[in-house]
Amino acid sequence: MEYVGRVPAPPLDRFIDDIYCLTGVPRHRRMNVPPMPSAHLFVNLGEPARLWDSDPSVPPAAFADGWFMGIWTRRFVVEYPSRVRLVGVHFKPWGLSPFVDMPATELRDRWVPVDAVWQRSIDRIRNQVGDLASATETLRVLEDELRSRLATAPSRGLDLVQHTGARLATSHGAVLVGALSDAAGVSGNHLAAQFKSHVGVTPKRVARIYRFARLILSVDALRPVDWSDLAQTAGYFDRAHFSKEFKDFTGHTPAEYLALRRRFPAEAGFPPDDGPMPAV
Repeated sequence: MEYVGRVPAPPLDRFIDDIYCLTGVPRHRRMNVPPMPSAHLFVNLGEPARLWDSDPSVPPAAFADGWFMGIWTRRFVVEYPSRVRLVGVHFKPWGLSPFVDMPATELRDRWVPVDAVWQRSIDRIRNQVGDLASATETLRVLEDELRSRLATAPSRGLDLVQHTGARLATSHGAVLVGALSDAAGVSGNHLAAQFKSHVGVTPKRVARIYRFARLILSVDALRPVDWSDLAQTAGYFDRAHFSKEFKDFTGHTPAEYLALRRRFPAEAGFPPDDGPMPAV
């Protein structure tokens, strides 16, 4: 499967990490996706994809056209079709907010059809990008769509969330939330309320996800792994807490995850393998 992606031009790059095309035959059709610091838009141009929540009370879903996902606080499984053709957007944790007219809490831990968010638009978008042969042109059209959807004025509190969220990103979740609110000159409750509005979760939860992402992306399965050292570097100072969070986020113990990654190594330079792992 081929990944072609790039960072969009300003001002979209304030809210989006990358826009991309995925095409071809997947190495693994079922992928287990842990919580990562991003929200998503997927426009599917091929056969339907299926999604399973790790919460067994949530029914699975199949999407033939497109869907949004807010930030996730638990893992889920995606099953690709036998041949993939889709375009997507990785938003920063707060980045989806200026493109949609709904609270971020309504997209947290959920997949929502594009037409439920951008009314009666998915067929037009799919028709526009579906007839294009080159990834470059496809990404240009997607970028134009995003630019047309970007709110002309930021909603209340977004600048605060963007600034403090960027500090969480650069520190990999190591900055204390109290220090963030003090530096911003607001109360902890106010900061938490703004994060819930624009991200869907509290800054403490965002910090946890950034911390976990740093840990999981630092694992080199081809070498001996010192889990205690990796955990401490990522900001986990309690081994029991680290082990529980790792199992909650991946469905595996650290040893099980390492065995899985040695059996199915991540493909170097292939962003869809940065975090997700084969679901076996």
